[in-house]
Amino acid sequence: MQGARRVRDPGPEVTQSQLPALRHKVAVACRILGARALAEDVLGHVSVRVGDDRLLVRCRGPHERGLMFTTPDDVRLVDFAGDGDLEGGYEVPNELPIHAALLRSRPDVSAVVHAHPPAVVVASLADIELRPVFGAYNMPAARMALDGVPVFRRSVLIRRDDLAQEMLQAMGVSPVCVLRGHGVTTCGETVEQAVVRALNLDVLASITVELARIGAEPAVMPPEDVAELPDLGGTFNDTNVWRFHVSRLELEGLQLPGPEA
Repeated sequence: MQGARRVRDPGPEVTQSQLPALRHKVAVACRILGARALAEDVLGHVSVRVGDDRLLVRCRGPHERGLMFTTPDDVRLVDFAGDGDLEGGYEVPNELPIHAALLRSRPDVSAVVHAHPPAVVVASLADIELRPVFGAYNMPAARMALDGVPVFRRSVLIRRDDLAQEMLQAMGVSPVCVLRGHGVTTCGETVEQAVVRALNLDVLASITVELARIGAEPAVMPPEDVAELPDLGGTFNDTNVWRFHVSRLELEGLQLPGPEA
């Protein structure tokens, strides 16, 4: 069962002075997704709400190099219709409706990730259910499986509002959704949370696909083990994992100059 969503007031609009730090964070998020192969080459995007009808979103420019090399300049301020700061030949993602629909309909959401993890695509095309077969190995991923991972069953580019509404109907109140033969949509109260949820969903799918490859069909976690899964909180599950991946970018020479906010 999926838990009831906790509605959160999105709060006041982001001020002009806060935009650079948010642009930097979205760019870092894109680099993490690219470096961890959740967003191959130029595919995928990340957004964050900055007001009632505006967002910062990763756009494509005339010198596109892919998500792994995103800079803050690639993160543009637009409204939900895609109009805004697109000087220099930038274009909003074709699938901007994914971001606009989620941010418009769910006040608990402030950040959205769309990515294409290969393991998720394989599992969805093979109709392999993402079951709660492991526990403490990755507790957030285990909880995703326990809640049930919704699937949008159309392998289409979600480039129109009506398609985004179909995806929302499939997604319900879940923070994650598998897009069959396509990728994932994840969301959260922060950029960090939305990104880490995408990473955890990829772990769940990767383990699931590997088990299928070797022909194993483990039982799901028994209720007594589920009851022992602690909630370690957002600092442990999201903030610390985010910091690890930011540090890993530094180790790999992919870090961005400037403050990490």
